[in-house]
Amino acid sequence: MNMEMVQQHSGKINIVLHEQQRNQSIITSNEVMNHKKLRYIDTAFSDFIGLEHIKSMMKEIYALKHVNDEREQYGMKKNKQVLHMMFRGNPGTGKTTIARQVAQVLFELNVLSKGHFIEAERADIVGEYIGQTAQKTRSLIQKAQGGVLFIDEAYSLGRGGHKDFGREAIDTIVKQMEDYYEDFVLILAGYPEEMERFLYLNPGLRSRFAHHISFKDYTINELMQIARKMAEEKEYELTVGAEKEISNHLQQILYQNKIHFSNARYVRNIIEKSIRKQAMRLLTSDDITPVTIKQLIRDDIELS
Repeated sequence: MNMEMVQQHSGKINIVLHEQQRNQSIITSNEVMNHKKLRYIDTAFSDFIGLEHIKSMMKEIYALKHVNDEREQYGMKKNKQVLHMMFRGNPGTGKTTIARQVAQVLFELNVLSKGHFIEAERADIVGEYIGQTAQKTRSLIQKAQGGVLFIDEAYSLGRGGHKDFGREAIDTIVKQMEDYYEDFVLILAGYPEEMERFLYLNPGLRSRFAHHISFKDYTINELMQIARKMAEEKEYELTVGAEKEISNHLQQILYQNKIHFSNARYVRNIIEKSIRKQAMRLLTSDDITPVTIKQLIRDDIELS
């Protein structure tokens, strides 16, 4: 066996591994840690429905970061890892929620040094006179260093025409994205069609984003999973009749193919309104028990 047993005066025995076995021990430890990190990513996004592609992206980011750390120890060049992301999807598909979670997870994975989350809109970036926009944009990006800067409806930056300073903001963003990419994540989000047009406003914009994520509209089954989960989080449960009422209504909405249907946000509003309606029903009821106070029945479902 490739080890030494050293007897100490205290009677304790230390096992001193030789170089070959010590290296093997380190590898095993690293493998265990890697698996823990991958399991952490799965757990961190386990409450989100229909977003397996997000988990895959986060695992790839962590894997490259881990390999870069190993390469650095061996004196080898690190691979450049650009973290900037573009989220495309209709309202209520989870873009803002996932962006917040990305900031937290990247911090826990030691990819970001702070992990704070800054949410901004056009008014926070575009100024009213020459030079102000570039200054505001650079200042906001500096504040976001070590974390995530999230700009929803980013295409609004290009809506003002030639005399508007939105184009100046876009040009400044492109330059800052190139300068800061290791400890900073910029996430631009918006409707799929508008974001595609937005990318043509600056020739270098598209190539600055390493991750283009599509947030598809939820299916009926996924929306019902979300409804149950939202109710459970508030310590309510949907009866069979309540679930059928919601499901039929959602099928009708999707059949009508309403533009910019708000997906999970719409479901959340149904649950919240139904809870208020249930409260009014129980206000005049003599049958308040731990069971009835928890249930949302068909008559409670508020769809208007």
